[in-house]
Amino acid sequence: MTKWVVLDIEGTLSATDQVLVTLYDYARPRLGPWIDAHGDDPAVAEAVAQIRELSGVDGGTDELVRVLHGWMDADQKVTPLKTLQGLIWQRGYAEGDLVAEFFPDVVPALRKWHAEGTKLAVFSSGSVAGQVAFFAHTADGDLTSLFEFHFDTVNAGPKREAASYLKIASVLGSGDITFYSDVPAELHAAAEAGWQTVGVARPGEPYGDADFGPHRKVDAL
Repeated sequence: MTKWVVLDIEGTLSATDQVLVTLYDYARPRLGPWIDAHGDDPAVAEAVAQIRELSGVDGGTDELVRVLHGWMDADQKVTPLKTLQGLIWQRGYAEGDLVAEFFPDVVPALRKWHAEGTKLAVFSSGSVAGQVAFFAHTADGDLTSLFEFHFDTVNAGPKREAASYLKIASVLGSGDITFYSDVPAELHAAAEAGWQTVGVARPGEPYGDADFGPHRKVDAL
């Protein structure tokens, strides 16, 4: 039995539309007001500085928001965007505006792994703050106690590079690690780092018909 199961979220545990439609639509109109209302928050100030550095924009909030919306439209995993989205989603979950929903097989599988002693972690492009809020406010209750670690592209690195998986492994310690994802390129990177891999091919999802090559393929956890 594997010691660690590390899980992707979007397209693996939860429908892609929940992120690209529900969560993005929630964050989009709130980005500008959030920047204006939380300018003294160090995380927001750093995000704003990063937006200016990456985009070359030196104007006001409206220009910053145009950059952020452009990144969202292209589904780019840009750190300051993820930071601001995560903070907005965190508030949305806490206030009950948002509730995380999973594919039907997910929560039973998570609870079974946990009960059997398999340790669970998450590696998602969404910020750690957003991940924690997501699992804390689900249709099945607060699931945060099931997970030992959360990793994102800030504390681990890009999801399609083997170095990111080596970095995560250094945190998890010794033992077999199995990664579940719907994206073949992520599975290739994890395998290069020496992990076991499982491709999750969800019918109707963007990678539901993908070629998972050498990776074991399942349609449910």
